[in-house]
Amino acid sequence: MTSVLLGDAHGISVVDFKPFLDGSAKQDVANAILDSFKRVGFVYLINHGIPEEQIQGMFDWSKRFFAQPMEVKQQAPHPPSGTHHRGYSAPGQEKVVQHVYDDNELKDVRAKAPDVKESFECGWEDNAGMPNIWLPDGILPGFKEACTEFYWTCHETELQVLRAITIGLGIGEDYLVKYHHGHDNQLRLLHYPSVPAAQLKDEKITRIGAHSDFGSITLLLQDDAGGLEIEDPNNPGEFKSAPPVAGALAVNAGDLMMRWSNDVLRSTVHRVRAPPNAKTIDGMVPDRYSIPYFCSPKLTAVVECLPGTYTAGEPPKYHPISAGEYILRRLASNY
Repeated sequence: MTSVLLGDAHGISVVDFKPFLDGSAKQDVANAILDSFKRVGFVYLINHGIPEEQIQGMFDWSKRFFAQPMEVKQQAPHPPSGTHHRGYSAPGQEKVVQHVYDDNELKDVRAKAPDVKESFECGWEDNAGMPNIWLPDGILPGFKEACTEFYWTCHETELQVLRAITIGLGIGEDYLVKYHHGHDNQLRLLHYPSVPAAQLKDEKITRIGAHSDFGSITLLLQDDAGGLEIEDPNNPGEFKSAPPVAGALAVNAGDLMMRWSNDVLRSTVHRVRAPPNAKTIDGMVPDRYSIPYFCSPKLTAVVECLPGTYTAGEPPKYHPISAGEYILRRLASNY
């Protein structure tokens, strides 16, 4: 495993994914990934298969989109419904909140420290149940095509990571792949505007509050600004930096994967704060850009604990559940 394990970033393993992709050391890579997921719920992958030029191109498109005037971006508006994650959300519009279902309580929580970020979200172009919301034709030509191409490029890497997970668990390589056709994934472009460092430190505003992801896995590309933090699995409530690693794709397990794996894999709470030792300009924390790709199984899939994650003496902790029922319930409570 030492040849594929390249290092450690604050407890998160940095793994060379190339020997998995070329087949030269699949088991070693799978074991290294699974070990990191078991310990901290995150892993960094080097040589992950997403072309660097395509990544830089997508970040360029993201910056061009967010640089548009507000009245232009608002022509692709995110619907009021928390279950329709498509289109543009302005800074302060969205507040990540978990397990709060009372409308009045939600309003109070969101008013205390708004999430100062803006986002654009898209999914499978032919999803009639959750159609994409694009800018009108003629505005930022090429943006739609770049997003849809990148969406499917990320899906190919998603499938490889799922194969690594199942190999690490000692079950069939395509056991999870068969449930993930890419039709229920979500590509999100995120921009965290420059904000006063003092307000971030005092939590008068947040970039994104503490939360866990609800799907199978999340692929995350980020710039070098920093600020991502993960909760210490051994010390709940304490967070540590998950610093950007040059050339790496960060991957984390979601709540559904934790349930699917009978809690063998961790779904770790994470957040975005002011980067440690951030270089401020006139008291302002610099902008941050990131691109998460949220991966979910087809909504008709029945999620029940994976083979090998339970025994007669240690039975499954969870009853089978429809992926659609689980995900839609979580979508409604996280916006």
